[in-house]
Amino acid sequence: MLLSTISSDAHTWNLVFLQLLLEESGCEVINLGPCVPDELLRTTAECEQPDAIVISSVNGHARTDGCRVARVLRATVATRHIPLMIGGKLGISGAVGQDAVQDLLRAGFDFVFEDSCDPAVLPERIAELGSPGLLPGPAARTD
Repeated sequence: MLLSTISSDAHTWNLVFLQLLLEESGCEVINLGPCVPDELLRTTAECEQPDAIVISSVNGHARTDGCRVARVLRATVATRHIPLMIGGKLGISGAVGQDAVQDLLRAGFDFVFEDSCDPAVLPERIAELGSPGLLPGPAARTD
């Protein structure tokens, strides 16, 4: 599992929490830390070939920065198949509508978690990845 923030997000407590949550669920986690440049995330994903990439946002720029990094990862042959998830504060003005979620899904995310989502949903979605065919279709990929 590759865990990261978007390039503009300097928060770390969210990453520590998610790392512990994922490790308690049986995942091996590579935590890239805060303010991860798109290129570092892409090259690490290429080299490590993780089971999934989880991106956390606290600063509210997930919609813009997240869409950009998803396009980078989906445009790269070696990373386009890796399940991609983003969650946290998706917009700077609090709760976002379905337009923001749909933008992130169209950019290439498989799952989008709004900040009101129960954290226990993340390990559940990751567990689904272990069984072929359990990944839901685009309309069902939001929580």
